[in-house]
Amino acid sequence: MTRLTVVSGACGFFCAVTAEKGPDRKMSVRLESQCEMLRKLGEEIAGMDTMAAAFTNFANNPVYKAAAKHLKHVACPVPAGIIKAVEVEAGFCLPRDVNIKFEK
Repeated sequence: MTRLTVVSGACGFFCAVTAEKGPDRKMSVRLESQCEMLRKLGEEIAGMDTMAAAFTNFANNPVYKAAAKHLKHVACPVPAGIIKAVEVEAGFCLPRDVNIKFEK
């Protein structure tokens, strides 16, 4: 099981993402957040094909397609966090922190 937390920024919401490998290239994904839009996104992507989530381009990726349907804020970093969790759980990459930092 792989778990990470995304702190989205100005909206004030955080999202805990849990990814867990299942049989036959299936990935179980769970999102925990106070954001109603993220909860709806999580319901749609609760079970998905690991390869599709990790290796499909933006336009056809199941995570980004679901995000386009449920999220109003296009800059929400949670979809990228979901894909990172899936990649780590599948063994496709190492668990390294990601950071976006504004400079003044």
